[in-house]
Amino acid sequence: MSTFGGIRHSPSTFTSSPASTTLFRRLVWEGTVPLEIRVDSKELPANSNRGLECYFLQAPRVSYLPLLISEIKRFLQDVVFDDEAARTMKEEDWWFESEEGHLLKWHWPIGLIYDNHTTLATSRPGASASSRPQAVPLRLTLHLASPPTDRLLLAPSAEACKQAFMGQLKEADFLRWGNTKRMTGLRKAEQDGMWEGIKEHNFDDYWRVASKVTPTTLPARPGSPPAAQSSSMHTRPPSADPQGTPDKDSAYSVRSVPIRLYLPEGPVLQDLAPPVLEDGGWSLPSIISAQSRDPRISLLLMHLLTTASCYYKGTPNTLADLLSLHLPLLFPAPGPGASPTLAYALLQGVVTPAEAELAWLGALPSINQDVWIHPTVLRAVDMVTSLRVTVALMAGMQ
Repeated sequence: MSTFGGIRHSPSTFTSSPASTTLFRRLVWEGTVPLEIRVDSKELPANSNRGLECYFLQAPRVSYLPLLISEIKRFLQDVVFDDEAARTMKEEDWWFESEEGHLLKWHWPIGLIYDNHTTLATSRPGASASSRPQAVPLRLTLHLASPPTDRLLLAPSAEACKQAFMGQLKEADFLRWGNTKRMTGLRKAEQDGMWEGIKEHNFDDYWRVASKVTPTTLPARPGSPPAAQSSSMHTRPPSADPQGTPDKDSAYSVRSVPIRLYLPEGPVLQDLAPPVLEDGGWSLPSIISAQSRDPRISLLLMHLLTTASCYYKGTPNTLADLLSLHLPLLFPAPGPGASPTLAYALLQGVVTPAEAELAWLGALPSINQDVWIHPTVLRAVDMVTSLRVTVALMAGMQ
């Protein structure tokens, strides 16, 4: 059995502010999930040691299945395969399925795969309440040949996974700022170093680069108390304006927060999610419309709109707001006579408070290292099961 979490890097010297945000980043990064990977018995080479083809490991939530293949291959070569099979085996032909036969999306983070498939298992009508906690560990089938290229699109190699990871970062960059300058402005060595941080599960190497493309968690709403400043090399310096002008790099200043909603046996939902809702306050577009007769004022206001959108006035957009908008039957909007909430959202295996602000969640890349927010929707009737699974996982780590 293998354990990844926290053993591949030296003790951290990372400090930031506020301290709770720093601690949260670190705790999420160190999260792991148990996997049971079994080779398809029909594909085992001749003379293999049958009965030993099952491999257990505690995998980082922020890693990817293709990054586990080299370790699994070493185990199979040392314990299961004979010398001839070990020499001829082609790992580029390997691919994964769930125990139920669902093709796994290798470009998803392992934590997201775990939450999605365990939620799927616990929500099936045929699963009894007593049997549902047995979804831990996540059981996967490893196939050694004949990958379904029509459904995989690309071979699940580490290089393809890196390209998919970089593509996710650029898409998130565009959604936030309207361009990809932050990502394309990184040197190749920085991009490679960020990916190496993922591969080696080294938070400091990852965050050293990720902090350059991630919004700050500093408040960006007028009247918000300023956060304490930090001299850490890992954080982007806050605005130096002595009057407390909102930081243009704040998570509350972005155009949209990168977020996708995952439904068991359902589609993946994605839509624009502004960090701040305009609940009756003034906004730049309305002023631009009113002053459109003066091109100089319009030009100035358009510049403010594109470079300092943090001046929008309103309330922070929360996870509850987003869920009520897109899934109103499961998450009814609050109010007199409102129906009870019928579901919950999981982030990294944790039931997430509905009042969590999307801007703050989006500024914590360790919630998912590709800087997207990936909530998995869990029915309320299955939340007790999820909590039991979480308790079991915590007990197993002690």
